[in-house]
Amino acid sequence: MTVTYTAQVATSRGFSTFLLLLARWRGSIYKLVWLDLLIFQALYIMLTLSYRMLMNDRAQKIFEGVVHYCHLHATLIPLSFVLGFYVSIVMTRWWAQYITIPWPDSVAILVSAHIQGNDDRARAMRRTVMRYICLCQVIVFTLISPRVKKRFPTYNQIIEAGLLLENEKIIIEALDAAFPHYPKHWMPIVWAASIVMRARREGKIRDDYAVKSIIDELNKFRGRCGFLLYYDWVSVPLVYTQVVTLATYAFFLCSVVGQQWTMDPSSRAANNKIDQYFPLFTTLQFFFYMGWLKVAESLINPFGDDDDDFELNWMIDRNLTVSYLIVDEMHQNHPELVKDQYWDEVFPNELPYTNESQRQPPPEASTAKLDYLKSKSFAPLDARTHKSTLISSSRTSDFENILPHLSSFLGRMMRKSRSSSTIYDYPTNLSISEEFMETESEMQEIHAQQNSMNFEQLMEERNRQRQERMRNRFLNLRTTRNANIGTGGYKITVLHAPSLRGSQQSVHEPEEEEEEEEQPSSSKKKLEKHD
Repeated sequence: MTVTYTAQVATSRGFSTFLLLLARWRGSIYKLVWLDLLIFQALYIMLTLSYRMLMNDRAQKIFEGVVHYCHLHATLIPLSFVLGFYVSIVMTRWWAQYITIPWPDSVAILVSAHIQGNDDRARAMRRTVMRYICLCQVIVFTLISPRVKKRFPTYNQIIEAGLLLENEKIIIEALDAAFPHYPKHWMPIVWAASIVMRARREGKIRDDYAVKSIIDELNKFRGRCGFLLYYDWVSVPLVYTQVVTLATYAFFLCSVVGQQWTMDPSSRAANNKIDQYFPLFTTLQFFFYMGWLKVAESLINPFGDDDDDFELNWMIDRNLTVSYLIVDEMHQNHPELVKDQYWDEVFPNELPYTNESQRQPPPEASTAKLDYLKSKSFAPLDARTHKSTLISSSRTSDFENILPHLSSFLGRMMRKSRSSSTIYDYPTNLSISEEFMETESEMQEIHAQQNSMNFEQLMEERNRQRQERMRNRFLNLRTTRNANIGTGGYKITVLHAPSLRGSQQSVHEPEEEEEEEEQPSSSKKKLEKHD
């Protein structure tokens, strides 16, 4: 199971929290690297003893040349880049596989909520649906995990665990014999969907929306089980794994020769007395790089027997227990409804602490302590009052420049709307120019008063007058609209029955009707003539 150490690093205090984790063995880097490190040290010592005790002068010169060559060219292998990118891919894939593992809790809650009834048949339906869910997961785990396969090597062990019945085993084995090359993990999901539909026909489920919700969750569970099989079938490309492995081992084969101490005065290690007895930094380099590779080897398949692999057997036991607990033991049961302790207060102002010294103040916004009076972006109030006259006069002049164009545009829009086929006419006594003349006079009055008013008062007065003008326009428009409705302001279009007269006459009739609409006073007489 995954080695957990989050409790030891919950709070960082003292010199270093991570130093306390270095003494662990299970799941540690020492457990992964010790054998490779032992082989590397043995090869290094064998070459050292051979160079110092077994070689003659000519052989030592040749060996020193090989050492210089390996040391010079070992850095051409981009080991850091290759290993770093590969481990990043493996870590991302490792976490994605974990979050893909399906959990039956959401399905169990929907089944318990929608399949109603306390009789044995309704209870059997709920429990069977959840047993099929867990059976589907077990079949998938046996296909991807050696640990689960050792626990359930055949269907007989699954029957002993209570996840499968004998008659269901016969059906699965018959289908396996007919189609041997395809996994049958989806069969229990199909059976569960059939039970849900039977519950709907028998009235155990009240509406079709509940059926759809359960079926959707069943499909989601089946889809995640399929994704686990996809991760098992499609691995990280083999060529990339081979490149990383060859790069790592080739680098250290060069290092075991290139990092040797030699007696040549021109060599890099001639005056290095530490490497003469023990290759300290060469050992650390091997430890770190080989440990990086071992991390990738351990996490590339998290369904095995490594220390950091997922404990799928525990998930199987937990899922079956929780599923039965939700759909059977807790079905339609809840604690007694009582008033909570904040009933009269509606909501709590502050929740209690065991130790009040642990209470923290609420978080502050980033501008909570900003002194805007001292900021360069804001001017003092007196300066803003002094500048209000210039600002208001410039805005007034801009408005006076835009006013003639705005008046012309609104006038064209009003004339266009009068000529269109609307259900009422705009009031004919509404004069655009007079309204804007009043607006100009109001603006002149405001301009006359701006010397005695600051900017805030000016804007407040302008907003108030604008709201008053809009209110008067709305009241005037509503009054005119009601009057038009009462006096027959609607436009009428008359559709005649088809006749034997020529198509030209039928084409010209709508034009006559449009002319009648322009003269509502004579519309009744012309309608009588048409009749």
